Amino acid sequence: MSKVSMPIPADFILGAAASAWQTEGWSGKKPGQDSYLDIWYKQDRHVWHNGVGPAVATDFIHRYPEDVALMKLAGLTHYRTSINWSRFLLDYEQAIVDEEYALYIDKFLDELLRQGIEPMICLEHYELPAVLLEKYGGWQSKQVVELFVRYAEQVFARYAGKVKRWYSFNEPIVVQTRVYLDALRYPYEQNTHKWMQWNHHKNLATARVVQLFEQQGYRREGGSMGVILNPEVTYPRSSAPHDRLAAHYYDLFYNRVFLDPLLLGEYPAELIELLAKHQVAWDYDDRELDIIRRYPVHEVGLNLYYPHRVKAPSHQWNEHTPFHPAYYYDPFELPGRRMNKSRGWEIQPKIVYDMAQRMNRDYPNMPWFIAENGMGIENETDFKNQEGEIQDDYRIDFIAEHLYWALKAREEGAKCLGYMLWAFTDNVSPMNAFKNRYGLIEIDIDHQLRRQPKKSAAWFGRLSTTRTLTLTLDDQYK
Repeated sequence: MSKVSMPIPADFILGAAASAWQTEGWSGKKPGQDSYLDIWYKQDRHVWHNGVGPAVATDFIHRYPEDVALMKLAGLTHYRTSINWSRFLLDYEQAIVDEEYALYIDKFLDELLRQGIEPMICLEHYELPAVLLEKYGGWQSKQVVELFVRYAEQVFARYAGKVKRWYSFNEPIVVQTRVYLDALRYPYEQNTHKWMQWNHHKNLATARVVQLFEQQGYRREGGSMGVILNPEVTYPRSSAPHDRLAAHYYDLFYNRVFLDPLLLGEYPAELIELLAKHQVAWDYDDRELDIIRRYPVHEVGLNLYYPHRVKAPSHQWNEHTPFHPAYYYDPFELPGRRMNKSRGWEIQPKIVYDMAQRMNRDYPNMPWFIAENGMGIENETDFKNQEGEIQDDYRIDFIAEHLYWALKAREEGAKCLGYMLWAFTDNVSPMNAFKNRYGLIEIDIDHQLRRQPKKSAAWFGRLSTTRTLTLTLDDQYK
């Protein structure tokens, strides 16, 4: 073990992320403005930990001045969140803006800028309006792509003078994978055709919004239009060809289905062939593929939490069930792995460096940054000192190790623009609610959502001020 010190470049982002639905709460929400997450919570409150969901969240919509001051205290240079599509509009077909909600966004952005924190805004972070799911089947429909572009046009017109960095989606693969591949979330339907259609329409919607952004001159004015993806750094169980092939297929279905069209402008030919082989029907045409080809994103955020490990499949697939990519792989658990036992995730900080090498190899012209990375822990109050401050040294170590690999990759020439933590405050997650806490700032849900900085908040603030990372590292990882 030895002590390592690394400089943090002056232009390297040190930020944090959240979303509208996980923070704002429902105060002021009007009838008909439910999002997909809202109706899921209303339908199945019992599956959310302790019945807690987005109704109150962290009440950011009222508490944002306090929270932005805490962001400044914690040294954030950037803050990424979303505009809640379901609340920004009163009429989704005509794109009529809800001026009350829009004014709140104006004031929040002004407060960020006043404190010297750069806003980074997603247009959709699981906030698909519920009425569009009910009327059109959500992203199953090309009409929803059109309505998303109308929504984006209104958002850009109002806020492009305040926000330069925009993103179409956060983790665009997640909702349909949980609903239509794994049937774990409302409305619980195993349907691979819908899964792929949602994937394609989100790729198309991103390209359409990049097209709009460029044609309306926002790119010339110094803005950028990107996307936030969650590629899983995938390792085979062994170097044997059958295990390596399993990892290749996993990567193809879950990572390259978005990475390639959005960064390179085309779907992998092998993916299209496999979908056809398994009779997965999805509606696309040459015009849509041409739009995707012509309008790749300008930058990409990557959410990186844990490695994914697979091995060659040993199972027999039931021919009477819809095709699932798991036809080609089985999950594999590495013996002796480091674990975050609260979350059930392996801890392997080198995924950041390995992803950087992949970006250099496969997408060398694309600027990228770590858009989310963090550690969720249960029962954090067990770690409070006598003054009531959570001593989250485990989080400090987790951040430091992942940041080390990002900075090492940057020193070696990777186009890594920065590191953003999930999350700034504790907040609600799907189903887990406040069970696992991720924040630099504690949200005490038993005492009027009182904010209390954790030990990690002061550490992150010093990191941002000194622009130097110091950590103790196992010599084998240097």
